[in-house]
Amino acid sequence: MNKKFKLNLIALTAIFLALPALSADGVAVIDMRTAVLSTQAAQDAFKALEEDVDYSANLEEARSIQTERQTLAENLQKDAETLSQAEIAEIQRDIQEKTKDLEFLAGKIQAAQEETAQRVFAENGPAMQTIISELISAKQIKVLLAKNETLLFSDPALDLTDDVTSMLDVQAQATETTSTE
Repeated sequence: MNKKFKLNLIALTAIFLALPALSADGVAVIDMRTAVLSTQAAQDAFKALEEDVDYSANLEEARSIQTERQTLAENLQKDAETLSQAEIAEIQRDIQEKTKDLEFLAGKIQAAQEETAQRVFAENGPAMQTIISELISAKQIKVLLAKNETLLFSDPALDLTDDVTSMLDVQAQATETTSTE
């Protein structure tokens, strides 16, 4: 082994040996999006979205188009030998048209889902920041990392995502109880 490789190996080993010390010294991770979107409020918002007439109509139409497209593709595959070139071309055009329709509807469905997620995230953002600040103080966190952001490994015990979700739900229930009294 060359000298540079040995030095890199020693440095890498030192980093790995230091990682447990770092985790014991106030390092935590969080997936803020998952924390918010796992709350009861988010589940209720997505349930309301599913009950929305336009959204459910788009879903149903997308399922129908997907079924039609699948049927056309299966028929084309099954009957390709007996069909003329013109018939094959027409079926392929129909499949392409249905694919474009499906992509358009999928975009509308995804946009509605993302809009709902953004709304829930915006509604819970201030509460989440307060809760994160409280957890940082209570758990004496010195470094908070965003989960799934080039993080190669984290001890699940360091993950605050579930704590934030639970605290957001508790806070929402407390707010709901206070507003109904």
